[in-house]
Amino acid sequence: MTDRPNTRDVTKRDDGWAVTKPGAERASALLPTQAAAVARAKEILANDGGGELRVRGKNGQVREQNTVPPGHDPRRSKG
Repeated sequence: MTDRPNTRDVTKRDDGWAVTKPGAERASALLPTQAAAVARAKEILANDGGGELRVRGKNGQVREQNTVPPGHDPRRSKG
């Protein structure tokens, strides 16, 4: 296993909301709504051993970040 965290980004594109892995050439999924893309990203991360989910707004800025179990949460706080 690498020391890089397992991460997926949900970003807005002209053709929908994309679920991407940083450094990948293609999107893992392309869905019509942000909610559907977030749900799919959580499913992908859970199937891949957990990790970090970053939701980006239409401007590209990270506006929400969550740990999907059984990933390693860098903070010890709940939530």
